[in-house]
Amino acid sequence: MISIVGIGPGSESMMTHEAIEALERADVIIGYTVYIDLLNGRYADKEVLSTPMTQEAERCRMCFEQAAKGKDVALICSGDAGIYGLASLMFEFAGEYGDKTDICVIPGVTAASSGAALLGAPLNHDFCVISLSDRLTSWEVIEKRLRAAAAGDFVIAIYNPSSRGRQHYLRRACDILLESLEADRICGYVRNIGRKGTERSLCTLAELRDTQVDMFTTVFIGNSQSKAIGDRLVTPRGYRGI
Repeated sequence: MISIVGIGPGSESMMTHEAIEALERADVIIGYTVYIDLLNGRYADKEVLSTPMTQEAERCRMCFEQAAKGKDVALICSGDAGIYGLASLMFEFAGEYGDKTDICVIPGVTAASSGAALLGAPLNHDFCVISLSDRLTSWEVIEKRLRAAAAGDFVIAIYNPSSRGRQHYLRRACDILLESLEADRICGYVRNIGRKGTERSLCTLAELRDTQVDMFTTVFIGNSQSKAIGDRLVTPRGYRGI
């Protein structure tokens, strides 16, 4: 049995009961080194295997190898394993191992929903999620999706807005959006969701362009109806007009 477990931001208080049960049941827990550290040794009685970043395929294969030994395996991913996680890759590999392994995907709290809750209610109408990481998706495709989201008047949640090698990607994304959106479009961002040092802030799109962010930041860009109510970012659904 392999459980692909979304652990949310990493704190047990933000994990689902199903996720906790899968980790408690597992004989071996496999994950990216940083995600293993987020568990803070809570499952020290388990066999724990990890690999560094960019070795996602190796982690997936380790799951099948351990399951073939008769072990109950938990592969952990931050947030939700099916949202920029390893769930899809696990199913792609499954055929190579005879399709005999039972695979279960256990959802987790993704940064779009947990970050939105901290900001207020920015995702209360149609929205999309776009990652600015071009490691697996070309920047040309990312640009196309940003323009399409702006044209469709979606609220946009942005993952992976910056890193050491992509320090100006959020600025590039804002410049693309400013081609069609007003400079005072309401936006917000949250750092370290569900972890020590959580921060949230509201700003305009023009101000967001010059904001320094990191890989632990999730950015929210409102639609034409989004507004600030006090210090909260809110996108009305239209219920008041019913």
